[in-house]
Amino acid sequence: MGDKRTQAIVSNPRYQQLRRTRLRYGWTLAAIMLLVYYSFIGVIAFDKELFALKLGEGVMTWGIPAGFGVIVFSVLITGLYVRRANSEFDRLTREIVQEAGQ
Repeated sequence: MGDKRTQAIVSNPRYQQLRRTRLRYGWTLAAIMLLVYYSFIGVIAFDKELFALKLGEGVMTWGIPAGFGVIVFSVLITGLYVRRANSEFDRLTREIVQEAGQ
């Protein structure tokens, strides 16, 4: 019984569309995250002085908020994926599984 249901799910065009959409969205967000991270690392590697510039009269440099920004960005981009997965992707998955059970 499980094999028939699995086959029904896999052969469903909506499932194929869901797979493509989810994969494309995940890789897009991953590419954006890699761009942000490697840009940060690139500045550290090739223009150390930029992140060494002090902010105001204190001891904090531009590197601290930039590094913090990378961390916050990674949390935000993860939140974007989770929000879409929990709403759109999960709903479509439930509908596809219900169709296969009929």
